[in-house]
Amino acid sequence: MDWTLEVIVVPVTDVDLAKDFYTDRCGFRADIDAPFYAGVGRFVQLTPPGSRCSVVLESGMPTPPGQRRTAPGSLRGLQLCVMDIDTARAGLLGRGVEVTPVMHMDASGWTEGRGEESWNSYFFFRDPDGNGWTVQEAPAPLVER
Repeated sequence: MDWTLEVIVVPVTDVDLAKDFYTDRCGFRADIDAPFYAGVGRFVQLTPPGSRCSVVLESGMPTPPGQRRTAPGSLRGLQLCVMDIDTARAGLLGRGVEVTPVMHMDASGWTEGRGEESWNSYFFFRDPDGNGWTVQEAPAPLVER
C-alpha cells in the first residue's frame, strides 16, 4: 500500500493575505477556496508548480481529536525542490519575495554560495506569518530520482 503525502496544513493569521502571497508571489495554483463545513473557518488549498503535494491555509478549522493547534508562523523546514535554483530565486525576488542568498552546507555550517555537490544548494524565505520555507536544488526531475 502506498502512503502519499498530499497536503500540508500551514497555519496563518490572515487567509487572504497568505493566499495572495502564495499565488501572486510564489506562483502556487489556487485549487480550492471555500467555507469550511457548517460555515466554520475557511478551506484554501494551493499547489506549488509541478508538486504532488498541496498546502492548506488553516484558519478557523476545528482541531482534530488528540491534536493541538499549530500557531501561525511556527512551521519550519517546509521544503520545495527545483532544478535551477538561480532561476527559482530570481523569480521569487522579481515578484517581491524576500529570499536569502543561495547557500550551501559545509563543515562550518551554512555558507553563502552554491554547493559543489548535488543537493547542496539552498535558499530560504518566509511567508507573511513567518512560516519558513527551504528551496533546494535537485539534480534531476522528480520522475528520474
